[in-house]
Amino acid sequence: MTINKVLLVWVMLGAIGCNNKAVYDNVRIHQRNECLKEPSTSYFECIERTNKSYEEYERERKELLAK
Repeated sequence: MTINKVLLVWVMLGAIGCNNKAVYDNVRIHQRNECLKEPSTSYFECIERTNKSYEEYERERKELLAK
């Protein structure tokens, strides 16, 4: 997916008022699709980086903002 398409998806999602979890899930899907471009030796490492749940992400984000 090109950057323009990703930006278009973000704008459309914002226009229909989706929540933060939906946006996070869409970003994760995009990241996993990008992992397909990785060589097989680093594919699983790439996928592992995308396995953080929204709840875990949100908790870490709040911790960082509190600092």
